[in-house]
Amino acid sequence: MSAPPPAPPATVEDLVRQRLSSALGGWRGVLDSAAPALAFLVGWIVTHDLLVSVGASLAVLLVALVARIARRETLQHVVGGIITTAVAAFIASRTGRAQDVFLPGILVNLGLAVVFAVSMVARWPVVGFVVGAVTDDPTAWRRDRGVVALCQKLTALLLAGYVLRVAVQLPLYLAGNTTALAVSKLLLGWPLLVAGVAVAGLILLKGSTPLAPPEGPATARD
Repeated sequence: MSAPPPAPPATVEDLVRQRLSSALGGWRGVLDSAAPALAFLVGWIVTHDLLVSVGASLAVLLVALVARIARRETLQHVVGGIITTAVAAFIASRTGRAQDVFLPGILVNLGLAVVFAVSMVARWPVVGFVVGAVTDDPTAWRRDRGVVALCQKLTALLLAGYVLRVAVQLPLYLAGNTTALAVSKLLLGWPLLVAGVAVAGLILLKGSTPLAPPEGPATARD
């Protein structure tokens, strides 16, 4: 018997919790994202061979892919990991520098940091679009000061993670320290993600903002 579908969210906090869980893929998604980084680190420490290390990452991802297919679970997290690893391996193979395996991830985090920062400055925080995506009026959330404030906090929390990864990994990349890059990718991957989710959970537990903002004059100002 299949599990009953989750109850529809009644508050903004409920909605964001459900969307965060879906985006992360639960604990399986967290493990799927951590295992390839660990495999690369072990392969690099043991062999210092780029092909062996990348091959170990891809092997772990393929095992996860087969397991998810067998369980008829979503493949988006594993497939995304395979594509990212393949692109990184291609770049490193072309340049001949092992540290270039980490360049796509650094650039992605840098790009996301810019997008999230700009959205906060403009008072259109990225998390707000998560709320608006399930309402009849995608921009109604901006008319409620409480919803805007909540979305700003959660967007800032995610932004901090992206900034921290770039601040740590970019100097290591420029120094060509592949081992330290592999360690930082592992430590700033799922442990940082779990910590961020825990903090977000504490923020979300404190409020009960209605999912549909009450009609009336706008209360959030640019």
